[in-house]
Amino acid sequence: MGNVQLNDKVFEIYITQPEIAKRVKLLAAQINLDYKNKLPVFIGVLNGSFRFMADLMKEINLDCSIEFIKVSSYNGGTKSTGDVLEILGLDADLKGKDVIIVEDIIDTGKTLTYLLSTLKPLQPASIKVITLLLKPDAIKTQFPEIAYIGFEISNDFVVGYGMDYKHLGRNLNDIYRWSNA
Repeated sequence: MGNVQLNDKVFEIYITQPEIAKRVKLLAAQINLDYKNKLPVFIGVLNGSFRFMADLMKEINLDCSIEFIKVSSYNGGTKSTGDVLEILGLDADLKGKDVIIVEDIIDTGKTLTYLLSTLKPLQPASIKVITLLLKPDAIKTQFPEIAYIGFEISNDFVVGYGMDYKHLGRNLNDIYRWSNA
């Protein structure tokens, strides 16, 4: 543990892998209770959620299906551009199904606004969101769909555990922050 350097920035340890693992187990346990006797569709938001989604699915003991969508609003920087680009779309039929969007981080909420506006016309029975990280000081909109939050964090830029800075750091097991963001 300690600091890591990615490209031109040094990041300090913020949330350790054991803390993440403990929280993921608790979130999964709650979902297992909430969706008992249901068949949820988990939609992972790539690229950042891949580690969180994989660990979460190891703890989900429900019958479920898994889909992915790839969107981006960062384009390699440390702040959201505000423009959301869909790179890889969904091809699943969601009509009448219980959808759980799996996010790595909710920052301004622009990506989530885009996702909800894309998914609601597909007429799912319900849409809930699980996010590993939430930045309450950065979010611009309140979302009643956010049902499961791993950690509320400050408005610092973070990397690791699936999240990157200029395409580096996704493989780090811990979450690091750059406090100059």
